[in-house]
Amino acid sequence: MTTCDILLVGVGGQGVLTIGDLLLRAAFAADRPASFCPTKGMAQRGGFVKAELRLGADGVGPRIGMNGADIAAAMERSEALQAIPFIKQGGDFLLYDHVWEPARVQLGIDEYPAFDDVSDAITAAGARLTVLRPDDLPVIDGKPVAPNVVLLGALLGLPSLSKFLGAAEVESVIATRWPKSAGPNLEAFRWGLAAHGSSGGMRDGDF
Repeated sequence: MTTCDILLVGVGGQGVLTIGDLLLRAAFAADRPASFCPTKGMAQRGGFVKAELRLGADGVGPRIGMNGADIAAAMERSEALQAIPFIKQGGDFLLYDHVWEPARVQLGIDEYPAFDDVSDAITAAGARLTVLRPDDLPVIDGKPVAPNVVLLGALLGLPSLSKFLGAAEVESVIATRWPKSAGPNLEAFRWGLAAHGSSGGMRDGDF
């Protein structure tokens, strides 16, 4: 594999674009080619957010076509459905199973998708599913961790990404990005990385 194409989706306020930015900065710091294309919805919080990232392709844009993503990561259950058409057969799909009900669901106009329906659709697309559940995330120094940083750690546990970036390279960028809270953020990142690598670990919803 000469490139690694990553699609990140979620809603505004979850730090989806921050994940892509940290990966981009880590790639640049390691002198590896990378490109990044963020997309925001109209709403600052709760609107659809997408980021496309390509590692290992010098001078080539990051736009990902259907069945083109080596990795897809969703930080909200319903938004995960938008990423499914883009994952490759045999690709990795990380789902942070956070529920954010849009207005149409709250008003009773639409139904919110059940977890089983979303997970079945992901596996039917031929992807390897990894699930991170909000209730399973650790508390560090008495405070909940940032889910996007945990997800970033889980991403670095994937062989398709670790071929391009090492955990130490990403940790350096995290420490630079948040110097005053580097400790808790690095712990959150390492927790996601370690949990992903545990035996039987996070596959198929056992995070």
